[in-house]
Amino acid sequence: MITITLARFRRKITKEWVAQSSKHFEQMAKAKEGPKVLGMYWTLGRYDVVLIMEGKDEKEAMRGLLPWGDTLSTETLVAVSREEGVKLVE
Repeated sequence: MITITLARFRRKITKEWVAQSSKHFEQMAKAKEGPKVLGMYWTLGRYDVVLIMEGKDEKEAMRGLLPWGDTLSTETLVAVSREEGVKLVE
């Protein structure tokens, strides 16, 4: 399952926060279980961050995001590939 999370910072971001979040995402990448981060982007506009993850279900996505609840306000979307979407129309 692919999820796309749109996030806004709830507070001013510091160098310490960036270092802490980098360690968290490195640990997620090394973990055998839990969501896999496919991409993360800082963006301009309505949202500050776009995070793309893959996991077995929505619980894994939640587990990956829960540590950031005090720092990020998020909206998470479940995504399917275009090819999978086209098959649903046929």
